[in-house]
Amino acid sequence: MKKVMVGMSGGVDSSVAAMLLRDQGYEVMGVTLKLFSDEDIDQAQKDGKTCCALNDVMDARSVAYKLGFEHVVFNFKDNFREYVMKNFSDSYLCGRTPNPCIECNRHVKFDKMLRRALELGYEYIATGHYAVNEYDEASGRWLLKRPKDRSKDQTYVLYSLTQEQLSHTIFPLGGLDKTQVRELAGKVGLINSEKPDSQDICFVPDGDYAAFIRRFAGMDVPYGNFVDTEGKVLGEHKGIINYTVGQRKHLGISLGKPAYVVSKDVASNTVTLGDEKDLYTKSLIADDFNLISVPEITEPMRVTAKTRYSQKEQPATVSYLGNGEYKVEFDEPQRAITSGQAVVLYDGDVVVGGGTII
Repeated sequence: MKKVMVGMSGGVDSSVAAMLLRDQGYEVMGVTLKLFSDEDIDQAQKDGKTCCALNDVMDARSVAYKLGFEHVVFNFKDNFREYVMKNFSDSYLCGRTPNPCIECNRHVKFDKMLRRALELGYEYIATGHYAVNEYDEASGRWLLKRPKDRSKDQTYVLYSLTQEQLSHTIFPLGGLDKTQVRELAGKVGLINSEKPDSQDICFVPDGDYAAFIRRFAGMDVPYGNFVDTEGKVLGEHKGIINYTVGQRKHLGISLGKPAYVVSKDVASNTVTLGDEKDLYTKSLIADDFNLISVPEITEPMRVTAKTRYSQKEQPATVSYLGNGEYKVEFDEPQRAITSGQAVVLYDGDVVVGGGTII
């Protein structure tokens, strides 16, 4: 009997993923990852908006007990603090806007958890992500593909998966839509069948990124100048970490017309404001790239690409520049391309790969 370790957040998706694998004959063990200190968990539970709080652990354990398999908790808080929380704080302090879910998948769920699974004799790990992975005989490569439910497509945050990781991973929900998942949970009476999806960054449940960074880094961020696209001083900003490219609200400055954050410069401690038209650019450069469907890109390749999780993919051409850097040139200008975010490339439903925007 094949053995699979299922990451269970306490939500309905991972619970149904575990149930489906049990029904397919796998020997299942449910695992919930402890990612925060006790103080962080207490705060998250009070806010009631996040995963990994104590009530989520209890929900996962309840589901495992009902479905008849073992449930354990792994303490990965040191890894999470180093690779996700610290990366988040450091990136904002450097003027970038990171995506912590990508780093969590890269360094915790599909690295630390997979290695633990293999050490314990489990051949696979599984999660409740909406994605499909399959082996392609023609290319000899594992592919990551978009799921049936396009509205829940999570391939954007999974682009960093390696061939080795994909070969040991199962995504049981790839052929289902969210309505079906909830119906399956309801039919067997799972406690979380109607539990709302988590919408927030798990370690910033109140959405106040700047306050988190000040607490985590133990420092105040200096005020600086708002400037226009010509460098003229417009007023004072309250610290670079409070702003991201494309932002319009809560700028704390009135210019008599709509103003948008166009860019940030840590060296001069300035935030550049401009019109909406100033947000549009046709190209970007990315590094820290991971390719999935192809081993390398040696000449310009036509793809579709997106620079945000919720964005619809746009036609583009990707070229390798050397030194680990890739240039993505869009057919049409794109709004608010942001340093620190990911650009993910597609060939139809197949993920070509992705990287971090410089």
